[in-house]
Amino acid sequence: MTAQVEPVRLGLDRLAAEDCARLRGLRVGLLCHAASVSSDLRHITHVFRDCGIQPVRCFGPEHGIWADVQDMIPSADTREPVTGAPVVSLYGAEEASLSPQAADLADLDVLVIDLQDVGSRYYTYCWTAALAAWAAARVGVRSLVLDRPNPLGGLRREGGGVDPRYISFVGRWSVPTRHGRTIGELVQHVAAVEGFTEAVQVLPMTGWRRAMYHDATGLPWVQPSPNMPTLDTALVYPGLCLIEGTNLSEGRGTTRPFELVGADFIDPFRWAEALAATPLEGIHFRPVFFRPMFHKFGGQTIGGVALHVTDRDRFEPLRTGLHLLATCRRLFGAGLQWRAEVYEFVGDRLAIDLLFGGPEARERIDGAGDVDALWRQWQAEAVQFGMPQSEYP
Repeated sequence: MTAQVEPVRLGLDRLAAEDCARLRGLRVGLLCHAASVSSDLRHITHVFRDCGIQPVRCFGPEHGIWADVQDMIPSADTREPVTGAPVVSLYGAEEASLSPQAADLADLDVLVIDLQDVGSRYYTYCWTAALAAWAAARVGVRSLVLDRPNPLGGLRREGGGVDPRYISFVGRWSVPTRHGRTIGELVQHVAAVEGFTEAVQVLPMTGWRRAMYHDATGLPWVQPSPNMPTLDTALVYPGLCLIEGTNLSEGRGTTRPFELVGADFIDPFRWAEALAATPLEGIHFRPVFFRPMFHKFGGQTIGGVALHVTDRDRFEPLRTGLHLLATCRRLFGAGLQWRAEVYEFVGDRLAIDLLFGGPEARERIDGAGDVDALWRQWQAEAVQFGMPQSEYP
């Protein structure tokens, strides 16, 4: 007989099952977004309403509390339509907006944090959660993190840490690019580093195993941001988000963001052939022409490649991103340019260096160096990062 698999119950599911009893009588703040839903697709604001919990204030991360805003566009303070609570944006026009102000927290007893992360250091929700919990701790407010799965599982890590000179909102604390943590584990890691562990409680999932990709959980996929429509997107994101640091299109403005990459100077057939000759496994590069409807090359047909993950257990997304950039530089020379505009509030360092966590990868790509040697060095760092002390098997 086949063993019965325990269903995955989210932190939010467990909170709803107890009728939010632990929040009764407390002044509650809520940090959430569009993917803050229970396993039966009830949004956390509806769960609160049904339990009779009225938040004093809501907080919205990048992309807005309902994930309707594109990348790196400030969100305004608004009012949340279900609860009627005021919303404080944690992604405004200035870097100071990334962390809640003391005045927005001081009248709370607890800050409930429920955000879906995608397992990559660049994805800003984990840092919004950590910064909010840290700010709350400084004014004597505790945080309750409702845990959610890492869609990429919790076993594999990839990439090195962040050079302290390159700390930014795409790497606020030094963790591997593919970090292997749930959002609750990441907040606990930051709390341990910064010394506020007593102010953070995580309501863990039940039934989740570290070997699970999201499609093994039985949970519905709800896109947490406008350009994260599927698990396939999340699989390639630890490598393909690097394209944001270049003049190449990362597929925004198409239905397959981060699974398409290209530019007006790319010969897709040459590029796909060169990528097929790299030592990458578990990935197929298909030559394509595509036309983004907005963002880079909006309304223009460009050449590039489509990424098809054929074996997720052998696929190494960050290594793939390195080889994409290295082969592009080798084949198309100065056509590949590094983004020089302000990126995530930083204007004095290149975006690609912030994403890599330092300048060494860019310098190696520009100098036609061995990117695999650097990747192996990073893998040693990822191993040193270790596995979290966790109840998840």
